[in-house]
Amino acid sequence: MPLSAHLRAVLVLGLPLIGSNVAQMALHVTDTVMLGWYGVNELAAGVLAAGMFFLMFLLGTGFAFAVMGRVSAALGAGDDTQMRRDTRMGLWLSMIFALLAFPVFWFSGAILRLLGQDPALSAMAEAYLRVAWLGLGPALVIATLKSYLAAQERAQVVLWITLVGVALNVVLNWALIFGNWGAPELGLQGAAIASVVVALTGAIMAALYAGLAPDLRHVGLFQRFWRPDWEAFWSVARMGVPIGLTSVFEATMFQASAIMMGWIGVRELAAHGIALELASITFMVHMGLSHAATVRTGRAHGAGLVEHMRTGAVAAHMLSFCFGVLTVAIFLLFPEQLVGLFLDASDAEAPAILLVGVGLLAMAALFQIFDSLQVMAIGLLRGVQDTRVPMWITLTAYWALGVPASYLLAFVFGWGPKGLWLGLMVGLAAAGGALAWRFWTGPWMRPVAARP
Repeated sequence: MPLSAHLRAVLVLGLPLIGSNVAQMALHVTDTVMLGWYGVNELAAGVLAAGMFFLMFLLGTGFAFAVMGRVSAALGAGDDTQMRRDTRMGLWLSMIFALLAFPVFWFSGAILRLLGQDPALSAMAEAYLRVAWLGLGPALVIATLKSYLAAQERAQVVLWITLVGVALNVVLNWALIFGNWGAPELGLQGAAIASVVVALTGAIMAALYAGLAPDLRHVGLFQRFWRPDWEAFWSVARMGVPIGLTSVFEATMFQASAIMMGWIGVRELAAHGIALELASITFMVHMGLSHAATVRTGRAHGAGLVEHMRTGAVAAHMLSFCFGVLTVAIFLLFPEQLVGLFLDASDAEAPAILLVGVGLLAMAALFQIFDSLQVMAIGLLRGVQDTRVPMWITLTAYWALGVPASYLLAFVFGWGPKGLWLGLMVGLAAAGGALAWRFWTGPWMRPVAARP
C-alpha cells in the first residue's frame, strides 16, 4: 500500500473524528457561553465544576482509548470474539469507575474549599456536580462505544452522535437555565440536568447503533452482557489506567500553568486563557488524526503487517506536521485578529490583554509542532498497546521538566508569561521526542518472526 493511499486512509478516518472532537468541545463552549449570559457567579461556579468533571472524565476515558487500540488489533487479526470481549469489559470498567467516582462528586465542595476556592462558589459547584455525576457513567459509555465504532472506521456515526448532543444541549440549556418555553428557571442546576440528559441520549444512540446496525449484529456486543470476562477485564484495565493517568498528567500541567500565570497578573491570565483556547481548538485536529493513527496502527499490528504499520505511521506524522505548519503560519500572520475575537474592543483593559496575547500566540505557534508530535506518538503507541512506559515518560516530561521549567523561566529568570510558555514547550518537546523514539525503536517494528 503506497504512502499516498495511507495518507488518504488516515484523512478519511481522521476528518470525522476531528469533527467529533470539535463538536465535543462545543458542548463545553455552549455551557460556558449560556451560563455567562445567566450570571457571573453561575459562570464562575460552572467553570470550577466543569474543571473537576473534566479531570474525572479524562481519567475514566483511559478504558475507552484502551478499547480503541485493542479492538483495532483484534480486527486486524480477524478475531471478532476478542473485539466483543474487550469492548464489553471496557464498558464494565467505565461504569465501575463512574460508581467509584461518586464520593469525589458528592464531597466536591469540601475538595474545592481545600484547594482555596471561594466557599459560596464551591457550594454552587458542589450542587452542580452532585447532579452531573449521574451523567458521568453514560458519558464514559459513549466514549467507549465511540472507540469501538471508530476502530471499525465508523467515524461518521461518531460525529453525528456528538452533533446531536450539541444541538440537544443548546435546546435544554435554553429551557432549563433561563426558564424558557414554560420550563422552570433552574440556572446552574438546569445546565447540570441538561448535561445528564445529553449524556443519556448519546449513550442510548451509540448502544442502539452498535447493537442493531445490520453489519454489526454478528458481533453480538450485548449478548450475555452481565457475564464477567476477567481475562479481558484485567487486560483492558492494565492498558486503560495508564492512558487515563497520562491524560490527567497533561491536563494538570496546563492547569498548573494557569495558576502560575495568575500569580503574574489578571491581564496575563486573561491573555493566557485566550492563547490556550486557540491552541486547544487546533489541538482537536491533531487529536482526531492521532485517534485515526491508533486505529490504523492497531489493525496493522494485529495483522502482523510491520511495513504497513510503518508507512501508515509516517503518513499520520506527515498530516499532523503539515497542519501544524499551517497553524504556525496563521498564528504568526493574524495574531491581533485571532486574539481580538475574544475581546470587547470598548473594554479599557482590551489593549493591554491584546498586547500580551499576541506575544503568547507567537509562543503557541511554536507550541503546535511539539504538541502535534507528542499526541501523534501517543496515538501510535496506543495502537501497539504500549501505555505503561508512555505514562512514566509523560509524568517525567510534564511534571519533572515542564512545570519546573515554567516556574524557573517565568519567575527566577524573570521572563514572565513568555518564559512560562517556554517551560510548557520544554515539557511537550521532551514528551514528544521520547514517545516518538519509543514507537520507532520498539519491538513491534521488528518482523513478527524476529520478535521474542
